[in-house]
Amino acid sequence: MLRINLDTLLWIVRSTREFHAKEEVVFPDDSLEGNDGDWAMQVLADHGSDMTLQELRMGVHGMEPGQQAELLALKWLGRGDYAPEEWEETRREAMENWCPEIMDRLIATPLVSEYLLEALDLLGIEHEE
Repeated sequence: MLRINLDTLLWIVRSTREFHAKEEVVFPDDSLEGNDGDWAMQVLADHGSDMTLQELRMGVHGMEPGQQAELLALKWLGRGDYAPEEWEETRREAMENWCPEIMDRLIATPLVSEYLLEALDLLGIEHEE
């Protein structure tokens, strides 16, 4: 059902949790993905020397665009933007909206790990954190 290997997805969950748990990582209150998305680049640039972030970036950016789009679709599903029965539509929409910058915004989303896990639950995919 997923194009992303479940172990890889769970590694992304663990890595984003580790990155976001660090005390010096601060996110602005108005963190939107729309036109104000420059905040994500600023947050990530401020932490460019962080090893967890570097590994996470390399891992996510090394994925195929279809897999990256699926990460975005999982985020949307887990956040409640789409229902589980709209999964295929969600994937198509994510692929249409894919661009390299979206991955940095995804990584900089404070609750992304929880959204990804919630999406797995909604899709009925067994996993262990």
